[in-house]
Amino acid sequence: MTRNSAADFLVTPVFSEMAAAICDLVSGLAIILYLGLVSSFDLCVFNRRQFAVQGEKRIFYQKIALFPPFSPFSTTMGLTPGRFSSQHPVMAALFSINTDIRYEGVRKLSEGGMGVVYEAEQHGVRGFVKRVAIKVIRSYYADQKSFIENFIGEARLVADLVHTNIVQTYQLGESRGTYFMAMEFVSGVNLQELDQQLKNCNKVLPVELAVFIASRVARGLAYAHGKTDRHGQTLGIVHRDVSLKNILIAFEGDVKLTDFGVAKARGFLRDDEGRKIAGKADFMSPEQADFRVTDKRSDLFSMGVVLAHLLLGYNLFRADTPEESRRRILTLPIPNFTSLNPLIDERLNQILHRALERDIDRRYPTADEMLYDLEYSIYHQGYGPTNETLGKYIRDLFGKTIPPHAGTLPATIKILAKTIVVPKPEKNPLPSTS
Repeated sequence: MTRNSAADFLVTPVFSEMAAAICDLVSGLAIILYLGLVSSFDLCVFNRRQFAVQGEKRIFYQKIALFPPFSPFSTTMGLTPGRFSSQHPVMAALFSINTDIRYEGVRKLSEGGMGVVYEAEQHGVRGFVKRVAIKVIRSYYADQKSFIENFIGEARLVADLVHTNIVQTYQLGESRGTYFMAMEFVSGVNLQELDQQLKNCNKVLPVELAVFIASRVARGLAYAHGKTDRHGQTLGIVHRDVSLKNILIAFEGDVKLTDFGVAKARGFLRDDEGRKIAGKADFMSPEQADFRVTDKRSDLFSMGVVLAHLLLGYNLFRADTPEESRRRILTLPIPNFTSLNPLIDERLNQILHRALERDIDRRYPTADEMLYDLEYSIYHQGYGPTNETLGKYIRDLFGKTIPPHAGTLPATIKILAKTIVVPKPEKNPLPSTS
């Protein structure tokens, strides 16, 4: 067997590097030759093909910029260094599809202070039909620029919120001067309708299902609160309207948070905090009710109000007027929940008290932390409710039928559940907690 000398091992890597460099050089020359052919061809083709060829050339310029031997070409071709790096990729469109989408309204689902939601059918070719929800601005606000801007801002915000516990938005469109949003249709009920059906049937929601519902909403909030832009900066989303009407339960058991219409988020929605308050008065946080600036912890107080309502069958803070409800939010002593419902154990009582803490620094700091406590309270013994068990309960309660839409609910429920926008008075008549 022939033995290689030490010099052979030193020379071999050098030859390998030279061979690799020659291959890179040949590949680069081939690309340049191709570009030359494309340029020559570009002079001969019809004008209608010119943009396509130029686009092809542009893609090759981008590829050349990634080759180390040809990095100097990037500046001569108008490409800045790092422009096509993995951190900020440039994606060339493969194709465009321009088509008209037809929606046909079926029935009114809900009616809020500023918008109306309909069930609709999206029609495509060859009999394609998909059920969706369509949200439109009330005609009263259709000509008010601030409401239109907020509506568009809401659509842009939620378009990128893709989570199993948040209603998905598909499209922002305009028809005959009216803006609309096409959204995921949830075949089920909202918590306001669930609460009313429980009262009609003289039933009480099981504690474990109430906690399960709250935990799913907490999951959605944790995702929304942590959402970042493409640069990795947190958007600072605060829903500001977490309430019974804005939490949906599908007949299959999925729980979804909806309606970011009065939310705040950096760069998306107009923020009038300090001058106006928005939301449902009996679900507001103390800082909301007191015209103070809110952050994500405000939503966790509202989630505590929702959970307490599900466990007790009524809202602790609800009064005859929004002003009185806000006053109760600021001043009503938080009770010992174990004395109000013996099925509430001490662990759950502590969760409620921490969520409903008026001192914001003693409240849950994140939805993730609240979620952990909620899930531990129902799963620490090894088994707890699932989407399937919740779905079966809802189907049995409603007899597998869709309940009346909000337009036919009792007037008292419609009025008390209304989202309001209230300008700050010159002199605040409510006691402050700051």
